Formats: sequence, C-alpha cells, structure tokens
Amino acid sequence: MATEIEKKYRLTLEQRDALSRRLRQVGATLHCREFEENTMYAGVGLDPRRQVLRLRRVGGAAVFTYKERHESASAIKRHREDETRVEDATALASILEALGYRPTLVYEKRRSTWHIRQTEVVLDELPFGLFVEIEGEENDITEIENLLDLSSAEAEMSTYPELAAHYGERRGGIIEARFQMTLPEV
Repeated sequence: MATEIEKKYRLTLEQRDALSRRLRQVGATLHCREFEENTMYAGVGLDPRRQVLRLRRVGGAAVFTYKERHESASAIKRHREDETRVEDATALASILEALGYRPTLVYEKRRSTWHIRQTEVVLDELPFGLFVEIEGEENDITEIENLLDLSSAEAEMSTYPELAAHYGERRGGIIEARFQMTLPEV
C-alpha cells in the first residue's frame, strides 16, 4: 500500500505563467507533458466520499488506480494510492462493468510534470481551472512551496473528481468535464 502526500493550489493564468518561469529559474526539470482522460467508477463496497477507482488513459497507455482519502483539515493531503499499468484499458473497463462498477464521472486534464529535488510538481489545466500540485514528503512540500513563491496561491481542498462533479455536465448517467473543441474559422 502506497501513500500519496500532496498539496494542491488553484492558480490564475498569471500565477501559472509566473510559476512556469520560476520552475525554470530554480532548476526544475520538465519530465513530460500529457493529455489525460480520467474515468471514475462507483459500485458496491466503495464509499464515493472517500474511495475511488480511476482508469486514466494517456496516449496509448493506461493506469488503473485505487485511492482512499484520509480525512484531514490540513491543506497537505494524504491518500492511500495503489496503481498499476494496464495493457488493455477497454478490456479493463469491460471487466469493471461486468463486476458491477459503472463509470460515473469523466474529466480531462492537460498536465506538465516537473521534478525538483525529491518532489514532483505538476501544472494541471482542467476544463474548470488551473492548478499546481506538489507531491513529496511534507517537509519537502513546504520547502518547495517557499522556493516557488506560492504564498499568494489559494490552497485547493477539493479533489479533481469533486470539482469535476461540481463543474461538469451530466450526459446520460455520467458527469463529464471535457475541454470544448473549437473549430478553426474558414
């Protein structure tokens, strides 16, 4: 069982741009940029306020995750997080549905992942806002928060699934938070 320790902040566009510059200034390394589609499943045995099953598709790859949130008033969150790579996301989705788990929420995300010291810093763009997460040990999170000058950034206490449920649109029995496609003018 793995434990994820992270702190999330909501950003303005100006804060995000300044943070991108600051990451370069302090020697952070850009690891990757990805587009994700995250599907959350609900079913018997899962308390949707604390536990989730997530199937994340990134390019041709997929990761299946079980997350269990530990209650805390702190902005630094601790979660149980067990993940495994999945060879065939469509087959896994079919297995989950056969077992009685159904997709309830889908949200998209554009993510840039940076590494600095012993932490991972991710800049996330979702259809409902801009965010940064710092993941690492609690003292490392605080140190990187200061190094990146995030004192004016607002800590975000809600999870992405909670925010997607609030801001997304219901389509059938599923809530979706997707980027709007814009067509080029002709």
